[in-house]
Amino acid sequence: VAVAQPGRVKVGDRVTVMPQYPCGNCALCRSGDYIYCEDTYNFAEFTGSRDGSGTFAHYVVKPSWLLLPIPERVTYEQATMAIDGIGASFGGMQAIGVGAFDTVLITGLGPVGLGGIINARFRGARVLAVEPAPWRAALGLELGAEVVLHPQDDPLARIRDLTDGRGVDCAVDCSGSVAGERLCIDAVRRRGRVAFVGECSQELPIKVSPDLIRKGLLVSGNWLYNMQDYEGVMQVIAESPLIDKLISHVMPMSNIQEAFGLLAAGEAAKIVLHPWA
Repeated sequence: VAVAQPGRVKVGDRVTVMPQYPCGNCALCRSGDYIYCEDTYNFAEFTGSRDGSGTFAHYVVKPSWLLLPIPERVTYEQATMAIDGIGASFGGMQAIGVGAFDTVLITGLGPVGLGGIINARFRGARVLAVEPAPWRAALGLELGAEVVLHPQDDPLARIRDLTDGRGVDCAVDCSGSVAGERLCIDAVRRRGRVAFVGECSQELPIKVSPDLIRKGLLVSGNWLYNMQDYEGVMQVIAESPLIDKLISHVMPMSNIQEAFGLLAAGEAAKIVLHPWA
């Protein structure tokens, strides 16, 4: 924190900056589900400028209640994993109750899906994954996935073989693709649970009776995590021996184009940019 009024935080505090500009007053905000706030305020109208609302910037302006303390044992670089690295899939797994006796399918091993492997393994679950990019598939295995299947190699048949024909207990889509979402619905067992984490604006073909009602599926859409789960997210970051493997590159902000190139090529996990370098 560089500038602070008297209140919850003070200058010098190490904090994680939560996303969005929620109202802080509605029932969702008060319960900690601020990410779903229906009355988010317009930053430019509120402050008179859009300056300070961005992400790839030296400074951002935030209400103090959206600044949560970083535990002493967590570095700044590790703390950056709290949102899309670990937090996104953490919220989905909380919603569908992933546990130690579950086999979990994770579709899409971008940074969010790779973080999903860490979350699932931290909970003791068995992990199967689907990812086409060789670099990310290899890292997925290193992080603890039992197998990483290519989406063109009939992953549904392979998943059924690996689960004695039943299907997985839980599935978390982190691909943001219709194919990944559909595979989650098809691969999960009867009475299974599905969480959609990856952003997708395309229509997903679903037949309610055979896909949902007759299978008894619990399907959850999840955008990040409830504020009440912050301690759990930080526990994963602090205690998982895999967290540093999720940070594939650390580079100065001036190398941002190189960072985007690595991500576009599927040859990076989470890239940490140092704003002052």
